[in-house]
Amino acid sequence: MGKPDDSFRQRAREYAVNLVLQGLLGAARALPYRWRVPLMGRLTARVVSPIAGYSQRVRTNLNYVLPDLPEREIRRLERAAPDNAGRTMIELYSAREFKARARNAPVSGPGLATARAAAEAGKPVIFVSGHFGSFNAGRVALVAQGFEMGVFYRPMSNRYFNRHYVRAMATLSEPMFEQGRRGTREMVQHLRRGGALGVLTDINAHDGIPLDFFGKPALSSLNMAELALKFDAPLVPFWGIRAANGIDFEVTVESPIPHTDAVTMTQAVNDRLEAQVRAHMDQWFWIHRRWKDGTGPVAEMRLRQWRERT
Repeated sequence: MGKPDDSFRQRAREYAVNLVLQGLLGAARALPYRWRVPLMGRLTARVVSPIAGYSQRVRTNLNYVLPDLPEREIRRLERAAPDNAGRTMIELYSAREFKARARNAPVSGPGLATARAAAEAGKPVIFVSGHFGSFNAGRVALVAQGFEMGVFYRPMSNRYFNRHYVRAMATLSEPMFEQGRRGTREMVQHLRRGGALGVLTDINAHDGIPLDFFGKPALSSLNMAELALKFDAPLVPFWGIRAANGIDFEVTVESPIPHTDAVTMTQAVNDRLEAQVRAHMDQWFWIHRRWKDGTGPVAEMRLRQWRERT
């Protein structure tokens, strides 16, 4: 028999992983909500994370940006960060119960009035956040505040998991705009109509340039700042901060980023997120390879391209 090609192997691997994850999610959903959320957090932290290498990635990231962090705190975050990720995942697949809690979350902060005034005037609003606390809780709470919250997202690398993941995301709010030409075009049309947009900005963005995050260069996309300038839209950071009980939230809407230039504005977004992470270290997704291409050939190429363009 011939050796299976890489495409077949990759598809088989993704299919198997999706089956396992669907099984875990299905089993968890059989439990009452107040039990399933902490259970999924615990399973992710103590079973999935060590097997998948997430615990080591948390440690690697912390050693890179916070080399003086005590070992005891590193060990705590090796468990706490995946725990929050597991809770966030099962919340997404528990739309009815999650939305009931999130839409009643207290919403405060100086940016709320600014965003509401822009929306009432028919202007678009760009809400930016990160893989911190629960982006989805903030999103649901802002929809309850009257914002037509579209979401720009990057599809999951596992094609089988992505199919039901996107459907689950869409149950919280629509429209959804997938990263790519078509999604970008639809997103721009949404903004032209005065819609609100929610975006996670803390990814290793291959279309971005290296900007500071926790004192280290991280590829950061300028797209949201450029759109804010183009459409004269407020660029508003917001955070769904998980409460001490682990299943409720408080939503903070910060003052808009001042309109200057795209680089300065994007760096300000990074700085705002960093401040929140430092205040709630266990609520950020330390599993991310956030600094993967902050230095090296990709970063140098993107920086050179940006300089040539400007």
